[in-house]
Amino acid sequence: MHIEKNVCDSIIGTLLKIPGKNKDGIAARLDLLNMGVKTDLQPEYGERRTRLPPGPWNLSKAEKREVCNSFYGMKVPEGYSSNIKSLVSLQDSRLLGLKSHDCRTLMQQLLPVAIRSVLEKPARYAITRLCFFFNAICAKTVDVSKLDKLEEDVVVTLYLLEKYFPPSFFDIMVHLVVHLVREVRLCGPVYFRWMYPFERYMKVLKGYVQNRTHPEGCIAERYIAEEAEEFCTQHLSDVSTVGVPSSQKMGVSKPLSGCTNTEEVLPYVEQHMIHIKTAYPKFRKRTKWLQDKHNSTFIQWLHFKVQSELEEDNHGVSENLRWLAAGPNMAVPLYRSYLIKGIKFNIKAQDDVRTTQNSGVYLLAHTMQVASAKDKNPILSNMGFYGVIQEIWDLDYQRFTIPVFRCDWIDSSGLVVDELGFTLVDLSKIGHRNDQFVLASQVKQIFFVDDPMHRGWSVVLSMPNREYNDVIGDEVLGDVIIECEPFTRGMPNVDTFDELVGELGGQNIRGGCEDIWIE
Repeated sequence: MHIEKNVCDSIIGTLLKIPGKNKDGIAARLDLLNMGVKTDLQPEYGERRTRLPPGPWNLSKAEKREVCNSFYGMKVPEGYSSNIKSLVSLQDSRLLGLKSHDCRTLMQQLLPVAIRSVLEKPARYAITRLCFFFNAICAKTVDVSKLDKLEEDVVVTLYLLEKYFPPSFFDIMVHLVVHLVREVRLCGPVYFRWMYPFERYMKVLKGYVQNRTHPEGCIAERYIAEEAEEFCTQHLSDVSTVGVPSSQKMGVSKPLSGCTNTEEVLPYVEQHMIHIKTAYPKFRKRTKWLQDKHNSTFIQWLHFKVQSELEEDNHGVSENLRWLAAGPNMAVPLYRSYLIKGIKFNIKAQDDVRTTQNSGVYLLAHTMQVASAKDKNPILSNMGFYGVIQEIWDLDYQRFTIPVFRCDWIDSSGLVVDELGFTLVDLSKIGHRNDQFVLASQVKQIFFVDDPMHRGWSVVLSMPNREYNDVIGDEVLGDVIIECEPFTRGMPNVDTFDELVGELGGQNIRGGCEDIWIE
């Protein structure tokens, strides 16, 4: 955890030239001269000032503004990190007040996006490789068989960084990165040993202090009071527990989820498909036609099917299925926010007036794929859909409610995966307008960050699992696994980097960067 923070401070401090954290300077340039490498970067002394030629790690003023503007415009989900906007100083083009958890989110997801349009490609890819490594090493599950390859990759990554960063950058903290894989091999996943849960809980305990002359007594009294309240709520019905926000108009998911309902209806889906093939034998081999027919007639068929079974003795129709077949109440309440398994979802209009972004969703569906409108041989396979929540409906089935999202889904023409595995989407290209609704229990939360390299496109990032960052909490958050999420693909191929790097390792490749003058 502290290694990741110190490495993050060194990278950002060197790129943005933050005083106190910048690893570049006259001493670093003299080290290069003594080592006999990059001699074109040696300091040039003048009468009053010393000029430092721009190195591969230096950003121009315009590039520093671009990086800071990228961070400044990022809106992340609630609970993901602190407000990134408050950490950026646009006047000085630097990041201030970074905490350890902020450095974690920057290193593992946000920094590779912010630097996509700056630096030369080899230097940028070397930093991206290091970010990929930290994301892989901090995963909740680790494949032991891939640790050896991961250890080899991080050695190559540090070798690439040595080509483009000054020797002063490689302090003891950067060296300790090599030993992180061995630590995982001996001790297991990293999150069993890091301090994030305790640091987060220390903030909770500090909030208990009302009298600064007796902080220990305040913490003890408040903790005992909350424990007593939590104990009492276990014996009372319809009482909210401590810590659940009540000031916002927000729906909270009920114990009966959409997954249970889907499993009860699944046998009837198969029966309906058999019914359609029997009723229309000429279309038995036209898979797309059968699917469209099923979508348009299944609800009405299910209603009559369940009603006929209820008239029989020992019908076996459950109470939930009975109410599902009867249909929901036509008066549907709409929500601006909804809390499901501890994750908050907002509609797009709500996100537009807030500093957080909770409207992005991802759906992995087993659906039919066609090459074109004339394709007569569609295939069934898993397909990922990216969307933005526009409305939140809470369908009332008398005995239970089922939350559904109406989303604007990104059309396939607005979806691209680049060479590093980043998923890029064009939010203006909306498709699937005839099928916009999805069960709230079926989607995973994601968020979009403007791509600084391709204007008009956004990079898709996943909402990481937060359950191992907290000491307390009853919710079990599901894993967020994105099909084309960039950090699940591991390191880019080393051979690819060798082709990109070429012979640039001993040359100054930052010819377009401004000179550095030191008084």
